[in-house]
Parts: sequence; structure tokens; C-alpha cells
Amino acid sequence: MSETSNTVKKDPEPVVSKDTVASVEDPTSAAVPVVDPRLLVREEGFKGYITEFKRKIKGGELGSLPVVIGLIIIWTIFQAKNDRFLSADNLSSISYFLSATGMLAIGLVFVLLLGEIDLSVGSVSGLASTVFAVFVVNHGMNEWLALVLTIVTGIGIGALHGWFFAKIGVPAFVVTLAGFLGWNGLMLWLLGDSGTINIPADSGPVHLLGQSSFFMDQAIIGAYLLAGLGVVLTAVGSFNEQRRRRAAGVPFRPTSEILIRVGLLAVASFVAAAVLNNAEGVSNALVIFLAALVVVDFVLRRTTYGRKVFAVGGGIEAARRAGISVPMVRITVFAISGGFAAIGGMFFAGQTASATLNAGGGNTLMLAIAAAVIGGTSLFGGRGSVWSALLGMLVIQSIQTGLDLLNMNTSIQYMITGAVLLGAVVIDSVSRRSQKAAGRA
Repeated sequence: MSETSNTVKKDPEPVVSKDTVASVEDPTSAAVPVVDPRLLVREEGFKGYITEFKRKIKGGELGSLPVVIGLIIIWTIFQAKNDRFLSADNLSSISYFLSATGMLAIGLVFVLLLGEIDLSVGSVSGLASTVFAVFVVNHGMNEWLALVLTIVTGIGIGALHGWFFAKIGVPAFVVTLAGFLGWNGLMLWLLGDSGTINIPADSGPVHLLGQSSFFMDQAIIGAYLLAGLGVVLTAVGSFNEQRRRRAAGVPFRPTSEILIRVGLLAVASFVAAAVLNNAEGVSNALVIFLAALVVVDFVLRRTTYGRKVFAVGGGIEAARRAGISVPMVRITVFAISGGFAAIGGMFFAGQTASATLNAGGGNTLMLAIAAAVIGGTSLFGGRGSVWSALLGMLVIQSIQTGLDLLNMNTSIQYMITGAVLLGAVVIDSVSRRSQKAAGRA
């Protein structure tokens, strides 16, 4: 037999690290636990937070930073051009008129989190105001019952879009584009030759959302009550989360950080309340809009359903393998979008006390999409927050109001808003590329 055949093959020697050798030499030594880097950051104090902030920026985790900086720049420029821009009356006007389109943007955030688009929300909002007007004016229905049926109509329309998308496989773009045309046609048919149905504004939902209706009318304490309630709820929620995370043995925010966050929120809230009180107070529309943001934010961040939405947006196949019903999530997301479109339509009806041909038309759809994207929700799915609807609408409404104060043409407004939207998408794309390079996407 050859020498090669007589040679016994040996297994390769294992590579032993110094830590392994040390543990073998000293079997009584305990294993060193791995410390979560977030704990190390907080142990380093202020320096640790600066380090963590730099790491996030380099990794493309920009969050709401770009839109906040953009909003500061926009306000600074318009205030320099016209000192009435940051007046109490003008800020009150901005806060009121952003609510209607903002409601549409909330629903669109859900759809965008899936990486899809809903082009029908403008038409659905117009149809909703028309359906409400027909129920109340033409059939004498109770206004609050008509409101419920109107919202249910919007939810049903959205669910229908979602069913075609999730079950039949029709692209969401095509389904909702068909809805954009079809529901607009139905609205025109319901309005008839007059093209307008005036809605009584002395009571009911339309009065509640009207321009002259404010939270706790004639009571200056209303705005401060809202500010205090927001601060208290934030503090209670933060300390409750701290308690739960501490009990679970996972990293949690230290008390000092919570107190600083709550303190900053308190300053911002009470300053905003004081400014709005110098005008006429906080409009009911803004209060309802902010309440919707809080509720929806809780649903997305604190519930199983919200995690499913993010999971499907992050990867359909991975979500399916995890046992998530992708069709169910898709249908419900579009139903939510339709429901918020209907609510937004009622906000528009409150502004004009009527259902008209122009309801939900014009650039309403584009502004709603732009608000969600400008505010920080990714067009690629899987990343975003409902608070982007507020931030984005603040940017858009500030541009509109500022240009109106400067008596500039609407064409300039469209060009500037388009440029801001493009900038937001570019930032989102660069951010995703940076995250992939850093291994975080």
C-alpha cells in the first residue's frame, strides 16, 4: 500500500481564543456578560448621547431631524419677510387648516408603511362630505348617525380597494387610481346639477369642526388644560414603560432623561397654548387631529397589529413565514386609509359648511402624500411614524400661508412644495443607502 493510503487523516485543530484559554485555566471564573451598548451610552452621560447621535447620523438614522431643521428655516425666512407670519392669528390659522389634509395623511402613513400608495383618498374625502350632506339635507337623518355611516362608507371603500389588491393581485396603484376616478364620478352624480349642498352649521359635526368652533369656547383654560393633559400622559406613559422594561431586565430610560424630555415637552406645549390663546384658542379640529395622532401612534407602536404592519412593510416573505396574514394586513390598512379619508372629508365640510364639486379635488391628494413623505415616512415601506403627518403638514401649510402673506402666485407655492417633496425623498433614499452600508437596513 502507498504511503498516502496509510496516512491517518486528522481533524483540524480548533482555534482557541484567549478568553477560552483563560476560562479553561480557571474553571471557577464567571463568564463576562455582554452589556447592551445603549446602557453604556447612558452610563457615559451627556457624552454618551452625543456619541450615539453621531452614530445614528453616520448610519443614516436621521429620524425627524431634516424636517425639523427645514421647518425652522421656513419659519425664519417667512418671519424675516413678513413679521406677521409668527403672529398668534397666523399660527392659529396654520394649526386649523392643516387638520383636514392631515387626516388624509394619517391614513396614507399606514399605506406607505407597506411600501404602497393610495391615490383615492382625495376622491373618497369628497365623496364622504357629499354622502353626509345627502343623508342630512336630503333625507333628514340625524347628523351624528350620518357621521357614523359616512365613516363606515369610507372604511368600506378602502377595504374594497384592499381586497382587489390583496386577494385579486391588482396593483394598488391601479386599484386606487380607478377609485380616484370612480368615486369622484359618484360624488358628482350625487351632487347633481347644482354642484353644491349646503350643510346646516348650527349644530352637529359640521359645527364642531367649523372655523369659529374652539375647544372649551370662551374659556382660556382650554389650551392650558390640553397642554397639561399631554404632559401628564407623556410622563405617566414614560415611567410606566421604564417600570416594565426594568422588570423585564432590558435597557430603559433613566429617570433623569425622562424628566428632561417631559420638561421640554411641557415648555413647548404651554408656549404653544399661550400663543394660540392670544388668538382665539385651540380649534376643535386641531384637538381632534392631535387626539387621532396619539391613538394611531399607540396602535402602531404598542400593539401586535402595528408590529404586523411594520413587518409586512419590511419584508412580505419574512412576514408570511412568521405567520402573519399578509392579505389581512393589506386589506385593513387600506380600510384605515379610507376611514381617515372620510374623516378628512368631514373636516373639509366643516371648513366650508357644504359639500361641493371641489371637495377633495385639486391638489388635496398630492399634498396629503407630500405631507406623509416630507414628515419622514419612507416611500419604500417599513419605516415611518404617524407624527410625520403633523410635521409634514406644518411644513406644507407654513409654505402656503407664508406665500399668501407675501402675495405670491399659487404657481410659486406648487414649485416650492414640489422641491421640498423631492428633497425629502432624496434624503430618504440617501438615508436608506447609508443604513445598508452600515448594515442597519
